[in-house]
Formats: sequence, C-alpha cells, structure tokens
Amino acid sequence: MEKTLTQPETTTEATGVESPKDEQTPLQRFVHPSLPLDSIICGDNCDVMGTFPRECVDLVVTSPPYDDLRTYGGHDWDFYGVAWQLCRVLKDGGVIVWVVGDQCKDGSETGTSMMQALHFKTLGLRLHDTMIYATNKPPMNDRRYQQCWEYQYVLTKGPPKTANLLTERCAYAGSPTAARYRQADGELRDRHGPGVIGDTKPRENIWWFPSGNGKQEVVKHPAPFPLRLASDHVATWTVEGDIVLDPFNGSGTTTKAARELARRYIGIDVNSEYCEDARKRLEQQLLPFDAVPVDG
Repeated sequence: MEKTLTQPETTTEATGVESPKDEQTPLQRFVHPSLPLDSIICGDNCDVMGTFPRECVDLVVTSPPYDDLRTYGGHDWDFYGVAWQLCRVLKDGGVIVWVVGDQCKDGSETGTSMMQALHFKTLGLRLHDTMIYATNKPPMNDRRYQQCWEYQYVLTKGPPKTANLLTERCAYAGSPTAARYRQADGELRDRHGPGVIGDTKPRENIWWFPSGNGKQEVVKHPAPFPLRLASDHVATWTVEGDIVLDPFNGSGTTTKAARELARRYIGIDVNSEYCEDARKRLEQQLLPFDAVPVDG
C-alpha cells in the first residue's frame, strides 16, 4: 500500500488545541476507521475496494479505460466487478461521475458507455444526469463529423444528498418571464403573476474544458482529464470532509482536486508509475494537513 499526506485524527496535531469531545471539525466527519484515507494505493481496484466497509464513500469521480483506445500498460479490468464494488461502497445519497466514451469498431460505435450506464441502473442506481464533457480532440478522417465530447454519467444512490450546483449569468437577466407556459397536453396556460428572470441560473450540463492538463503539468498518463472537471464535480456533489474515491486514479487528477478542496480522498491504480505520478502531484501542493507547524 502506498500512502501520502495522512491527515491527523484530531485537530491537536495541526493547531495544538484539542477539539471539544462532543464536536467534530469538517475533516473529521463520516470517517470510517478502517478506510485508507488520503492514500494512493497501487493494486487491483476490485481487490482494494473489497477491503472497504459498505457505504463509506460520498463521491466517485473517475474515467475508466474504455474499449481499446488506450493500453494503460496492458492491464485489464473487470467492469462488472468494479460496478458492483462501487455500488457497495457508495453511501446513500452518494454520487458516481463516470466519464467515458466509445471506440469505433468495424464502422460502428460500440455503445459501451451507454451499456455501462444502463448496467449501473440494474444495480439500483439512478441515472441522475447525462452530462457532456466537450473538449478539443485531434482531427479524424473517418467520414464522421469531428468528435469533440465524452459522456459524464452522473449516477446516484437515491437522491443526491449534496448538490451545490454551479451557476452562470443569465443572458436575459432582469427581463420579464413569459406570461404563459405550455402544458403536457399542448395547451397554453397563464402563469400565476408576472416574474423576472434572475441574475444567475444553474450551469448547463455541457461542460467545455481543454483536453488533458494543458501546459500546466506534465504527467505520464496518456489521457488525463482536466483538473477543473474533477474540481467542479467535487465542489458540486460534496462538502468539506466528505470522502472522494477514484478507482482508476491514473495521474491523480481526482485526488488532487479533492485535496485542494479539503475533502478526504482515496486513489487506486494498478500501474505503479501512475501512482508515483499521483503522489508527486500531491506533494507539489501547499503544506499537507499534518505538516502545519505547531507553536511552541
């Protein structure tokens, strides 16, 4: 097991002042004593998750290898085993963000991503939202329009317990709302009193980010997703102290985002080089929670 940046059990180590016995700081909530928190673990994700207790994770943000588009060191993985384990360790109200796409084989897209989303539903999860990760991709010449997006399936165990929806400015802020609306049967009905369009609205579910890490960081993983993508999901579906898991941690984008937003994290990857990369990225951040100087 490879571990990094372990946080203190209480605030005594960080501040020199012990928290009251009947109170908990945000970083002490929902912590199971047998979980390898704030760790990068090199191993098979099904084997590792099999050691976790049930319902111990608040959020999963991950991008599994899809079809045969990347080799990732030649390692295989078991989708059905991973899906079952994720459903087992996810808390009620927890969220899985499954970032995935499809390969084109023999002139047809595989549809693997959609089949995976539907399989999660057979395990009892809700398909809360089908989001799109739009990005720039290299040119292709296969008699198709240019590919520029991947799925972000948002799966939940019941209603999401946290939904801090990010907002954007309304183009028509301050304008009056439409006086009438159309019902399901097609009939128009008057609204109950006039309204005004607010200044902001929830962000739309198509998110555009430059692919990979741009020029900010160089990592060994061949297909890292943007840090902002992971950060925005962590900020949306969790609060400080919640536990974030990435079972395909790769270069550690999800764990880095969780760390920066004061969430607990667990990253799993079978490739030791990627684990080393993920540890280095965490070490490049500001002082870890257990390295804050204590006066005196």
